[in-house]
Amino acid sequence: MHSEQIIRFREQLIELRDELIGTLATTAEDTKPVVLDQNAVGRVSRVDAMQMQQMALESSRRRERQLISVEKALKRTEKKNYGICTDCEEDINVRRLEIDPTATRCIECAEALSK
Repeated sequence: MHSEQIIRFREQLIELRDELIGTLATTAEDTKPVVLDQNAVGRVSRVDAMQMQQMALESSRRRERQLISVEKALKRTEKKNYGICTDCEEDINVRRLEIDPTATRCIECAEALSK
């Protein structure tokens, strides 16, 4: 992979990291515990609020996992092993990295792993 491509992917990863950090900060309110005050809301509204809270928690967990993947990919760019499959040590196709810049395996190894 050319150094210009790695620079472009690094910039994309930094932008994604900043976006994830911003989203996690703005959605922190959605994951707070639901107040179970009978006088403030009815039973159905409380259940809806609790379901919304659980969905927000799962979204937050997913974003946190994605943020970890982005951070690891950024470290790989620093160590000069970005875009190299962790299993077979061959280059990961650039088109695969364009779809998922955090990919750690080439398509062949990823497919073998999923079987």
